[in-house]
Amino acid sequence: MTLHDVARAAGVSLATASRVLGGSARKVAAEYERKVLAAAAELNYTPDLSARAMRGRTDTVALVADDLTTPSIALVVAAMERQARTVGAFVSVAQTRGVPERQFATVRTLCAFRPRALVLTSTRVEGTARNLRLVEELRAYQRNGGRVVIYGSVDLPFDSVRFDDRASARKVGEHLGATGHRRVLILSGTPDRAFAAERVTGFTEGLTAHGVTPRDIGTAECEVSRQGGYGAVFDALAAGRLDGVDAIVAVNDVVAIGALSACRDAGIDVPGRLSVTGFDDVPLASDVTPRLATLALPHAAGGARAVEMALSDAVGRDPFHEVVVGEFRARESCAPR
Repeated sequence: MTLHDVARAAGVSLATASRVLGGSARKVAAEYERKVLAAAAELNYTPDLSARAMRGRTDTVALVADDLTTPSIALVVAAMERQARTVGAFVSVAQTRGVPERQFATVRTLCAFRPRALVLTSTRVEGTARNLRLVEELRAYQRNGGRVVIYGSVDLPFDSVRFDDRASARKVGEHLGATGHRRVLILSGTPDRAFAAERVTGFTEGLTAHGVTPRDIGTAECEVSRQGGYGAVFDALAAGRLDGVDAIVAVNDVVAIGALSACRDAGIDVPGRLSVTGFDDVPLASDVTPRLATLALPHAAGGARAVEMALSDAVGRDPFHEVVVGEFRARESCAPR
């Protein structure tokens, strides 16, 4: 069925049917709008988005993410979708695993579909020579009328909703130091995660500001996953690196939950023997036993804000950077020494 069929069935002009179904800012009489919508429903008509893209832009906000399986990205996508729906737009999602070549190819392909805006949430995009092609592709898309918003901790020359991982992580270290923890092992993730390095620095700054000596702060690299946290605890235990340690600080909640599971399987009492903390405050953090102490980041609010920025009229101004610092949530997995 075509738009001509809908207009004929509704007894209106093609222009009127187009205004009702094409999201035009020009309003039509309520009577005609009802007729057009009823005819479209009866004929099972759907707009030809490819044709619309050839004329201008679709009402799509394209989200490009590293990994769609993490608890935090689920919160972000749901919030983006809710926000987009309030203005008649919708969100499409693509996953790149943080591989620069896939990021570039994905962005280039999405731009060909002429989305209204692109939102990138990645821990592996940086303004380096390796990603120069990606940055230039985003610049070209924006010059041609698109909008680019970065969600997360990446520093690029576009509008962004950025979490201050270092300042947020400092709050975790400060809490641990203030509650008497003096020997700490940080499960630090992997070097390719920019957010992880910032969080480790913040943890360390907060701890040392409250009397913990640098030599009593250890780090252990691990995969940023539940299994990574689980394995890191057993590796540290086998190497004697948990002797005297009174706190394990994980780079995010998923790693921390793996560490909690390892402690339970190894017979290590949490929080009696040592404390465990996470970062993000995903929903599962308050459901595990003991409930996970963590640094809460407002992922849902940040996702909604990113879409709001992406759909705003920002012609002719410099990039706007909104910075967010999280709040520590003290729960049962962390107890004073």
